[in-house]
Amino acid sequence: MSGSPAILRASRHEGASIIRTTCPYCGVGCGVLAAPDGKGGVTVTGDPDHPANRGRLCVKGAALGETLATDGRLLAPRINGAEAGWDAALYLIAQRFARTIAMHGPDSVALYVSGQLLTEDYYVANKLMKGFIGSANIDTNSRLCMASSVAGHRRAFGTDTVPGQYEDLELADLVVLVGSNLAWCHPVLHQRLLAAKAARGTKIVVIDPRRTATCEGADLHLALAPGADAHLFNLLLCHLFDRGRSCTDFLPRLTGTDVAVAAARTSRAEDTGLSPADLDGFLALWAGTEKVVTVYSQGINQSDSGTDKVNAILNCHLATGRIGRPGMGPFSVTGQPNAMGGREVGGLANMLACHLDLENPAHRAAVQRFWASPTMAERPGLKAVDMFRAVEDGRIKALWILHTNPAVSMPDADRVARAIASCDFVAVSDAFGSTDTARLAHVLLPATAWGEKDGTVTNSERMMSRQRAFLPAPGQARPDWWQLAQVARRMGFSGFDWTSPAEIFSEYAALSGVAGALGSDFDISGLRGADYEALAPVVWPLAARKGGRFFGDGRFHTPDGRGRMVPVTARLPEATSAEHPFRLNTGRVRDQWHTMTRTGLSSRLSQHLGEPYLEIHPADAARLGLAPAALAEVTSPQGRAILRAMVSDAVAPGHPFAPMHWTGETAPSGRVDALVAAVTDLVSGQPASKSTPVAIRPFSAGWYGFAVSSHDLAPACDYWAKAPVVGGVQVELAGACAPDDWADWASRLFGTAPTAAVSDPGRGTHRFAFAQDGQLKGAVFVARDPVLVARGHVASMLGKAESGALAGRPGADQPDPGPTVCACLNVGLNSILRAIAEGHALSVQSLGEALGAGTNCGSCRPELAALIHRHSHREAAE
Repeated sequence: MSGSPAILRASRHEGASIIRTTCPYCGVGCGVLAAPDGKGGVTVTGDPDHPANRGRLCVKGAALGETLATDGRLLAPRINGAEAGWDAALYLIAQRFARTIAMHGPDSVALYVSGQLLTEDYYVANKLMKGFIGSANIDTNSRLCMASSVAGHRRAFGTDTVPGQYEDLELADLVVLVGSNLAWCHPVLHQRLLAAKAARGTKIVVIDPRRTATCEGADLHLALAPGADAHLFNLLLCHLFDRGRSCTDFLPRLTGTDVAVAAARTSRAEDTGLSPADLDGFLALWAGTEKVVTVYSQGINQSDSGTDKVNAILNCHLATGRIGRPGMGPFSVTGQPNAMGGREVGGLANMLACHLDLENPAHRAAVQRFWASPTMAERPGLKAVDMFRAVEDGRIKALWILHTNPAVSMPDADRVARAIASCDFVAVSDAFGSTDTARLAHVLLPATAWGEKDGTVTNSERMMSRQRAFLPAPGQARPDWWQLAQVARRMGFSGFDWTSPAEIFSEYAALSGVAGALGSDFDISGLRGADYEALAPVVWPLAARKGGRFFGDGRFHTPDGRGRMVPVTARLPEATSAEHPFRLNTGRVRDQWHTMTRTGLSSRLSQHLGEPYLEIHPADAARLGLAPAALAEVTSPQGRAILRAMVSDAVAPGHPFAPMHWTGETAPSGRVDALVAAVTDLVSGQPASKSTPVAIRPFSAGWYGFAVSSHDLAPACDYWAKAPVVGGVQVELAGACAPDDWADWASRLFGTAPTAAVSDPGRGTHRFAFAQDGQLKGAVFVARDPVLVARGHVASMLGKAESGALAGRPGADQPDPGPTVCACLNVGLNSILRAIAEGHALSVQSLGEALGAGTNCGSCRPELAALIHRHSHREAAE
């Protein structure tokens, strides 16, 4: 096993019980120490003994203790909106599924699950659907983030296997980051990489059309033409063979070399959009560095040719034999905490448990015998986009959605929401009953959340870790595996009588032994019967001789044992149209996660980037007449969104960027996936979420507003975006038409008359305060242009004396810190700029010494470096 055998479920530390568990966010799989205070509160710190993070946490992980409140939780089952008992809800799901199957066949029902599930949950769902219902109509939101990597691995290696380990980032001499904003999306891995750069001079190359935070720590940023990744790696493959850099010892272990190189020669240097000097420099650097790791993520996967892009990268590593050895190899980093666990149990519609092949009769028969199941799915089921199309046209008549929010996160999200709403029967298991998807369900089941869940997860390097419960489940919430098993039993199926996740894990480990006997790479049968409570982080394969890596010995999981070079004929995205001349790129921000059901509960996580925005190039903004901080109306053939304009040369002209986190609960007009076309990769079925043609124009706002309130607000206007603050909420507002009576409008917004008001109708400014017993309960500021007030200061006045609230700014003796940059220590932009201007902070280190910024989790360090670079005339040095 990897890691210390002393990693136990609990230990004593300073008089508190410390629970060792795993962070529920990205695929890094960081270990955390949770110390409950016995009153519902929890202190969360990084686990110094966990091999993935060695005590580090990003700001999201560090704020986990702030996201555990049960306010707003779904606490009891509901049927058609009315509270019901578990028996009634489970019986109804079982009855509707059984009746639908009897009338229309097993393919008329489906499960849509999530990388937020634990492995044991995933295993039960896969067993129920494929082995007992007899359909492979089970897919996962992981289809949206790593399916192309899975498909590329299977084409090249014969199985979905990540070759390397995290430590390869620290052993490499060159790390190439392709389509990966590692600094924001996998911050702990980025900090490990920067530490290696500082310690041993590791060179870092970032390949990305955007200049992201990750570029700040790089030696070279290649602003590749959007979509040209396969062209670049095809040119690299040709360079390797033309310059004699391929590995003559490794090539006999491969097939398809000649056709792969021939296909690569169709790519041209001009297709990359790079200067000859940058292109030649990169090719020479990659070819001339033996220890090279190529990390890739959503910028590669989320494409209509994502699988080919993956194989273009893999081809270069295979051709040079730079794979499966220390400090070298291709590395897919996953976006979800248990995307890998889902892949291992066959949670995707085209896979079988334990890396077995759904379309292999011998594999199906072996699994069916092990499960003693009455039937077995014989062909792949519907992948996510096709699944919801089948819901829309009535082929799928009963749907169960677990721990995900497809009415927001799927491409063409409005269409998906309509499809769910029209489905004959929909069950949703979630911790919250107010999500966009949960509101469409006939049956809602209260699920346990992080802190209450017990099981295992697998991170991006194949490390399995325990996620342990340290809080009681609120109300009637129950684990997902229990819900699935209870429905299975009510449908008359045997083999679902587990009483704990430990029993499920033991069965799963035993099945992996069957898979291993059939030649699968995934065999954890050595863990069967292990002390589940004390299970330490462990990387599979368990055989020590592997060293945690695959394929360095030239042995692959293909029928002939050889790796496959795949011919890739690269192409660029189709041209945009006059109606939709921009190509929208979507992604994540640093401090939020998915649709914010968890991170959205933390006030400090909402202070960095608190509303949906459109990052657009200055030339595009000028041509459109779109001013900074104004609102942009973005339309596509699929939908419409209103987003705050962020004018920045970090994006290329014609290629704006927008984050995907906001929902109907937080910003109804900011649901970005409503814009995204449901175009998919033909091999993997993964949606192309980074290249949707859109039109942009200024939103004709007649007024803008900003409000803070100690109670929730329900605005009724064209645009609003809500975020938590300490003691309440803050809301950005805007509308096309101004009301006739602003005081009446403010009274309706807050449900009471204002206690103070300042208006200047000539300038179009109006300010209203709402107080009780002299303490501020709310305030709203209105102007014709984006409201200029010190938002953090105004929010901080909630619950304090009303006097001075409508000034909107602190007094002269209280400098405004400005928008938050370092969320850990609440250091604002204005404070940082003052320190730079005064000459006190000309490096990230000195800025940390002066203000503390960047000294905790380090997630903001790239942004600090960029600020120093832009606002200082002296070179910034780490």
